[in-house]
Amino acid sequence: MLVAGEASGDQLGGRLMAAIKRKADNVRFIGVGGPRMTGEGMTSLFSMNEMSVMGLAEIVPHIPRLLRRIGETAALALRERPDVVVTIDAPDFSFRVGKKLAGHGIPLVHYVAPSVWAWRPGRARKIAKFLDHLLALLPFEPPYFEKEGLSTTFIGHSAVEERHGGDAVRFRARHGLQATQKVISILPGSRHSEVTRLLPVFADVVSRLHQNHPDYVFVVPTVSKVEQAVQQAVATWPAKAIVVTSDQDRHDAFSASHAALAASGTVSLELGIVGVPHIIGYRLSAASAWIARRLLKVDTVTIINLVLGRKLVPEYLQEECRPDRLYQAMTAIIADGAQRDAQKAGFDEATTLLGFGQTPPSDKAASVVLELALAGRG
Repeated sequence: MLVAGEASGDQLGGRLMAAIKRKADNVRFIGVGGPRMTGEGMTSLFSMNEMSVMGLAEIVPHIPRLLRRIGETAALALRERPDVVVTIDAPDFSFRVGKKLAGHGIPLVHYVAPSVWAWRPGRARKIAKFLDHLLALLPFEPPYFEKEGLSTTFIGHSAVEERHGGDAVRFRARHGLQATQKVISILPGSRHSEVTRLLPVFADVVSRLHQNHPDYVFVVPTVSKVEQAVQQAVATWPAKAIVVTSDQDRHDAFSASHAALAASGTVSLELGIVGVPHIIGYRLSAASAWIARRLLKVDTVTIINLVLGRKLVPEYLQEECRPDRLYQAMTAIIADGAQRDAQKAGFDEATTLLGFGQTPPSDKAASVVLELALAGRG
């Protein structure tokens, strides 16, 4: 049984399911997932999109429905008695499901370690009480949990599995672009709250870039649940904008991109993996930002920066996420020079640390999950 709560978790779950099928016969999947996981053979208990909320302020209005879905998910596991349950990210949902399943004899794995090194370090001890195993994406994470008695495996970041998945020539041919046209990716996030806050700011940056470089082409890779909102927004842009939603189109767009402006999240690593210089712009609601400032124990939110231990990718957060600041930073990384060169060199260093060139993370994860499933049968 697998449970994912947002687009990034659906990606992880889909890759994990494919890897499990490569290693084992007669596998049946149940749980909650999105299009990637249903494409691998799962019938989702309910729409994964119901859990795609972020920040304490955003979650509060949805608590009654989330609590109901938590109960339904746990009930499915207790009814079907799967050989193993894998919850994927979405800790506010996943850990509540895990607590309900604790003590019922079903091995419980969580995929994506919570960021205890960044905030709420006490969570390591709490989740060690009900989880059987933890799959970590970052190399420095296991010690935080192992000292609390929770078995943890660093598997590497799944994004490194798709380093060569895009085709720039195919993207340009499909959209009638000349080889000399610079493609700039604009990535406002995968949640409605992110798109609402970030896209107007990013649109201002696009307008400024277009005014000075009318030959630039802008591509907006997004996901189906926010596609309509994104399409409506970019229809008013003065510049040519291409909206894509499929995984292949996304990878092709990244491969064709000269630079990118992105929301905080896994997308920064995806861009780094294919060597696209980029900057990060991000805003939370005022309430969530107030809480985050008092809890965060790190001075960067970008995976590449965290792994390298230095701020390679510029970040503009909250009040700093302004069109003028973002435009200046984009201009610097679009131009050939020291900043572009430094990012490209740093990307190679970071992806090596995250497992590129080794056993694919989904294969490592599948081996752990299958081992626990067999142990549970015994």
